[in-house]
Amino acid sequence: MFEFVKENTLFIGLAVGSGFGLLWPMLNRSASGVSNVSAIEAVLLMSRNKVLVLDVRDATEFATGHIQGAKNIPVAELSGRIKEIEKFKDKPMLVHCQKGMRAKTACGILRAQQFSQLHNLQGGLDTWVEAKMPLNKA
Repeated sequence: MFEFVKENTLFIGLAVGSGFGLLWPMLNRSASGVSNVSAIEAVLLMSRNKVLVLDVRDATEFATGHIQGAKNIPVAELSGRIKEIEKFKDKPMLVHCQKGMRAKTACGILRAQQFSQLHNLQGGLDTWVEAKMPLNKA
């Protein structure tokens, strides 16, 4: 058995790597059931589905620039304003803040309220801007 492993190390490594590659999409979903998406994946999600883009930054941050069509509910107010977005419980929602930390908190609040299709913009609006995606300042 040891001789087989020794002589086929490359093939065994390729098999393990391929298996990991196939499992990566499932592993990319965090334990909380929220998928983390890049800016490119967020654009694809938005183009394929009717998605609520939820910006959980403060109103002053939102006014400096936001993703077009985004709804602004600061994370500190989210629990008290759930009714405003309740119709999206079973629909895709892209949640983001500036860097990603507040969005994770918001996703936890939303999961507790039974929102089922949550996507966290990994790295927040900063990664959106780095990917040269447009911002709306109106």
